[in-house]
Amino acid sequence: MFTLTRRAAIASVAALGIAAAAMPAAADGHKTTFSMATSGSETDARSEALAKVFAPMVSGFADYQPGYNGTLFAQGTELEAIAGGNLTMSIASAQELAQFFPEFSIFATGYVHQDAAHQVRVFNDPLMDPFKATVEAELGVKLLSVMYLGRRHVNLRQTREELDVKTPADLAGVNLRMPGTDAWQFLGKALGAAPTPLAFSEVYTALSSGAIDGQDNPLPTVVDKKFYEVTKQIALTSHLVDLNYIAFSAETWNSLDADQQLTVQRAADAAAAWGRLKQLEKENNLADFIRSQGVEIYTPDLAAFREHVQAQYVGSEAAASWPDGVLDKINALGN
Repeated sequence: MFTLTRRAAIASVAALGIAAAAMPAAADGHKTTFSMATSGSETDARSEALAKVFAPMVSGFADYQPGYNGTLFAQGTELEAIAGGNLTMSIASAQELAQFFPEFSIFATGYVHQDAAHQVRVFNDPLMDPFKATVEAELGVKLLSVMYLGRRHVNLRQTREELDVKTPADLAGVNLRMPGTDAWQFLGKALGAAPTPLAFSEVYTALSSGAIDGQDNPLPTVVDKKFYEVTKQIALTSHLVDLNYIAFSAETWNSLDADQQLTVQRAADAAAAWGRLKQLEKENNLADFIRSQGVEIYTPDLAAFREHVQAQYVGSEAAASWPDGVLDKINALGN
């Protein structure tokens, strides 16, 4: 069951009682500040995209000030910080948005998005307009662009001799770390595992100590966070072609003039495109490096996983929140 209803979530933001602190673009030539919070590292492809592409493009009128590794705001609290006027932008997941707006869980469903190009077509299609409008109107957050995180795979600390994952049944009882939101936990159960909520910053230590059996992330994240040091095998389940949105303060956006808004939008799209290419390149080239670190990488029965995962959503509370016809429209945009 979703722990936050839309009304309760919005009310919790309003209850912060914080006056909006988003800084408007100054007419006297002084720059505004775009603060950005992420749980990712400075070398994460999404972080690099914003620092190397977005920041220079808006530098004429804004100073970009990022906070990495959850140093500004803890993972999962960034959207509330934007809504409360304490943050300009973040890299938000569909799973986080689903805490406020359950219909967003459709974009966090296993085996729905087919690839990176499909994500872009979906985000730019009119089917997304009601979703974007709701987030802006009710949370004060404008979704500027979609970023490609990668294909998520099951990573385990056990050797394949100890645990050979071929079908979802093989994950029974496996403590698989998943982020704490309901959409993530549902996906973990749909995979056949016992999902364990845990902050991203604690995953490495938990794998090393055996507090968890595994985690799911794309290969670039496995390398960036050195999870290969505490992982023995990776089953290429590709259960989620994962995405993030560049989330931006609607109040800050409205304080900008038309030319500045156009620049911000172009900068967000350019950063997303740059990061997408980098992430795809990493995905294509990192498997050999991970294998060289002693990790076995293999492909399980994908048909069995796809059938099992999708069946879990049929008739579920998660699927009940999806607007009629949207899944068909998403599928129609596929290859």
